[in-house]
Amino acid sequence: MAHAYQPITDLNPIRGFWADFKAFIAKGNVLDLGVGIVIGAAFTKVVSSFVDDLLTPPIGLLMGSRSLENTFWVLQEGHQGGPYHTIADAAADGAVTINGGRFAMAAIDFLLVAFVLFWIVRVALSLRRWEAEEKKADAPPVHRCSECLEEVHPQARRCKYCTAAIGDGGERGVRA
Repeated sequence: MAHAYQPITDLNPIRGFWADFKAFIAKGNVLDLGVGIVIGAAFTKVVSSFVDDLLTPPIGLLMGSRSLENTFWVLQEGHQGGPYHTIADAAADGAVTINGGRFAMAAIDFLLVAFVLFWIVRVALSLRRWEAEEKKADAPPVHRCSECLEEVHPQARRCKYCTAAIGDGGERGVRA
């Protein structure tokens, strides 16, 4: 009778798995992604607090409510009937409501996060563009063969692509 369980005698596959996993985790992209997720979660909390605690109370007052979150419309009253002061009161009575204030707060959260992320991406792209232009300015001048238009080394005497002679004194691509 064969046993279903067989002890592992060769640990090389397990060690190989852990070595591969360790190499995967140690890659810069995975670490950058992890840091980005943590920072993004913290940033979302800050934006949500800004919207909930600073931005929506004045908007709620303008709309005649104490808080924008509790701005709602009753579609069907519950068992005892209204008026309901909060969404929780309406839900406890079994009323059917449209919670426009919660939706407005979520939309404002989204727009603020999208705006700040757009700003961050725009700044990052402009920095990359600036670095690329700086590298391009520091790069040696590009010489091209006049016969095949391939890039050639500035000190080359012949084009390595078409073997055209590259003369001295700036005469490039003149056949010998």
